[in-house]
Parts: sequence; C-alpha cells; structure tokens
Amino acid sequence: MQYFSLNKNAPRVGFEEAVIQGLAPDRGLYFPESITPLPHSFFKNIENLSREEIAFEAIKQFVGDEIPENELKQIIAETLCFDFPCVPVEEDIYSLELFHGPTMAFKDVGARFMSRCLGYFNRHSDKKVTVLVATSGDTGGAVASGFLGVKGVEVIILYPSGKVSEIQERQLTTLGKNIKALEVDGVFDDCQDMVKKAFLDDSLKHKNLTSANSINIARWLPQMFYIFFAYQQLKKHNKPLILSCPSGNFGNICAGIMAKRLGLPIAHFVASTNANDTVPRFLAAGNYEPKPSVATISNAMDVGNPSNFIRIQQLYRFNLEEFEKDFTSHSFSDTETEKAIQDIHHRTQYIAEPHGAVGYLGLKKEMAKQSDSLGVFLETAHPIKFLDVVEPLLDLKLPIPKQIESVLDKEKISVKIKTYEDLKTFLS
Repeated sequence: MQYFSLNKNAPRVGFEEAVIQGLAPDRGLYFPESITPLPHSFFKNIENLSREEIAFEAIKQFVGDEIPENELKQIIAETLCFDFPCVPVEEDIYSLELFHGPTMAFKDVGARFMSRCLGYFNRHSDKKVTVLVATSGDTGGAVASGFLGVKGVEVIILYPSGKVSEIQERQLTTLGKNIKALEVDGVFDDCQDMVKKAFLDDSLKHKNLTSANSINIARWLPQMFYIFFAYQQLKKHNKPLILSCPSGNFGNICAGIMAKRLGLPIAHFVASTNANDTVPRFLAAGNYEPKPSVATISNAMDVGNPSNFIRIQQLYRFNLEEFEKDFTSHSFSDTETEKAIQDIHHRTQYIAEPHGAVGYLGLKKEMAKQSDSLGVFLETAHPIKFLDVVEPLLDLKLPIPKQIESVLDKEKISVKIKTYEDLKTFLS
C-alpha cells in the first residue's frame, strides 16, 4: 500500500514511512492510494467473527506486507484487550461505549495500535523516535499509556493549560519514564500548530519526529475497528444505521466513512460538535472558514480547524452533493449539553458525559428525520473524567474506577511553555 499527501506535493511512501513521518513534507496528511471494499460474504458472516478477525480484515490492506501477518494479528490482539459494548439507552438508540480501556477513552485503540506498530518498526534499531502530540483532553493520556516504556520512543505531549480536566491532566503528566508533558499557555489549536511547525523544521530533523494525533494513519485507521463492532452487535435489528460522532478533529467520523468505503452499511453519519462549529457552518454556507477554538465542557472537541476534514472531503472526491447525502453536522451549546445529560439520566438512568451528550443530541436531531432507523452515538470517555460537570448536574457521586485511582495520588510533572521557540528549545 502506498500513501500520498493530500497537499499533492510530496513523494508517495509506504505504511512504515507514513507512520514514522506522521505528516508529509508538504504538510499534507497521508491518504491511501487505493481502497478495496471487503467482500459481501464478510458482512454476511460478520456476527460469527471475533473482534480480532474483523479488525484484521479491516486493516490489512492498509498495512500491506510491511508488518508480517502473525505480527499484525498480535498487535491487533494487544490493541483490543477490552470491551466495546453497544448499550441500549432508549428505544432504537444505543451508546457505543469506548471507555473500557486503560485510560477510559476511545483513543486507547489508536494509541495502542500505533505504539505497537512503531515498536515493531524500531525493533532492530538504536535510533530514537520522538512522538510529538497535541491534546485537547484524552489523546494525551491514551498516548502516554500506549507508549509507556516502548523501546526507542520518547513521547512529548503538548496540552493547553487549564483547559483539560484534572483527571485528564494527571493521566498525561504523572507517568514519567519516556513520557514528558508540556503545558502550553494557549488553546488546543496553538498546541497543534506548534506540533505541525516542528515537523517541518529542518533544524529538528535529527529528533526523528512523528505524531500520535489522528493525523497519523496508524492512529486514525484503527478507529474503524469499533465502527465495525457496533454494526456486528446491531445487525440483527435489520434497520438502517445512523452513526453520530462527537467531533473535534474529525478522526472518528472519518474512520467511520472509511469503514463505509470498505462496504460497511452505515446509512448516515452525523458530526455532532460543540460551539466549535467550523464544519456545521461549512455545510450551511458552503465556505470552509476555521476560527480559533473556544473552551467548552466537552473539551476534547475544542478544535477550531479539524485536521481530518480534508480526508473526509477526499473520501467523497470533494463532491459536496454526494457528501451531503451521507453526512450532516450539528452544533450544540454547553447549556444544551448540560440539559441533555440531565434529561438522559432522568428518563433512562444512563450517565452520559459531555461528549457523548453532544453525540446524542446530534443523533436525536437526525433520527427525527429518519424515524425508521437505528441510532448509535459514541460515548468517547468515561463520565468520571468529567466529574466536575457530571456530578453537580446529576446530584450524585461517581465511583472512581481502578484505572483512574492509579493516577490520582501521583505527582504532576510538566514544563510550561508559551511559544514555538520554547518548544524548540525543549526539543534541542
């Protein structure tokens, strides 16, 4: 499999080089040169397959022969070591819970898959790779956990000061070893811009920088796995499936559309956003106009210029008319999100966190137009990670899961920076 840059001014590369580089030299995101749909028999028989078998079939063409089949299957098995249940919330609406992994966020899947791919590529090398990643919330903790102790890999995480929850901050600042955290005086977009700038800085080439954000194909593509798992669980209902993704950098929904390109029968996608509404505005007015991100209670979605939207456009060959047949996007305020958390719990006793609540709101809006369908919203993190929002709204005390207990008493260690030059000095 070859990958090309979506800026179309860089050489084509294989899977290994695309993973290690993260971003193409022309600042473009890598995209697979071809996408071959899976056979009809795969979907007909999907309920009889294991999660590992499904994931292997979904990803193998994108890896090609650069990781041997037995090694790739081992990587997948280590990635998928927890559950992905579709939990009924109300009639015809399910929550796809993606928080049963080690850091209780959906990003555990991509981070674990990517870390193991890098570990394989680096198995015989003494060369150190530096993973540079920006986080608006859960990415940092998932990457820190996934890469902890991986041979030859140093991880540097940039996060916006005061704009992640206390638990999220502890998950990325307390592990030590090969994990370092930089606390940025700014918003997520500032962190992401610094990371992208560093990749293109010739004076830093000796650091062998790569990214573990969803701009990296090894972080993005495995997010298809749990979209397949949702279909596997709900196929028996024999209804059109609407998938609503809480969307920040648009990696999850982009992976869902890739799964559809492989043949997965998803009827419609909803990109549900918070006040950072670049894509809903684009669909309403036809102009793609990013703006600086604003802080919300669903902080992992506080992204003003979503990186993966260009990949979605490529998947539809930049045909807006075809795109709009499959895709809608809605924005919701913090007030609407808080009301949804309360309403869901009052009616069903289900505890949603802010990102899942945004996904639920977008799903309900779309299902009002498609009443014969079945709906799934992604619950991307455990409510405990947003206890300062959830507990007062629902007037309850959330039990602390063991994954979170393990970091609460550890010492936070971070370095504060303000500018790209500060980052460069730290890296040098």
